[in-house]
Amino acid sequence: MSRSTVSTLTTSVTERDHSRGPDDAPLTLVQYADFECPSCGNLYDALERLQNQLGDQFRVVFRHFPLTSVHPHALRAAEAAEAAAAQGKFWEMHDVLYENQGALETDDLVRYAAEIGLDTDQFVRELENGTHQERIEEDVSSGAQSGVDGTPTVFINGRRYDGPADTAGQNYSHVGRIRTVVATSDDP
Repeated sequence: MSRSTVSTLTTSVTERDHSRGPDDAPLTLVQYADFECPSCGNLYDALERLQNQLGDQFRVVFRHFPLTSVHPHALRAAEAAEAAAAQGKFWEMHDVLYENQGALETDDLVRYAAEIGLDTDQFVRELENGTHQERIEEDVSSGAQSGVDGTPTVFINGRRYDGPADTAGQNYSHVGRIRTVVATSDDP
């Protein structure tokens, strides 16, 4: 995970955010991520495990932070996720993108849109018109204000979480440590 001197989330979670889990969950994890980032893919796997382990005690919030200088497909993938969100299927597209990180060309994105039942004409039109770029830029800006300079960057109940991550598997599912962070943190 990236490191920074800023240790708190400066932009609170609102209805505009993509969240999975109950709004009143005692643990809210906000992630700034990039669909083409391998470490973000590892985090995706770990967060699924945490969601299964913690159930209604856990909420995940996703914010875009495409690193376009190193991931040439990241911005288009973020736009695809937002185009899916416009049709009520953000999380379905989110999951497909992480499960297929090596295939993020526009043709792949359109195929995924069809597979999850989107109106592909609307989807393609929104990609071509850059309909959702402002939304993505807002996420990037909020991340920068919170000191995000790489992906993935995670905040737990408003506090930045910079570890642990093992170097062999980038395993971010250290439930005990995360629960300790939750137990000692203030409400966001």
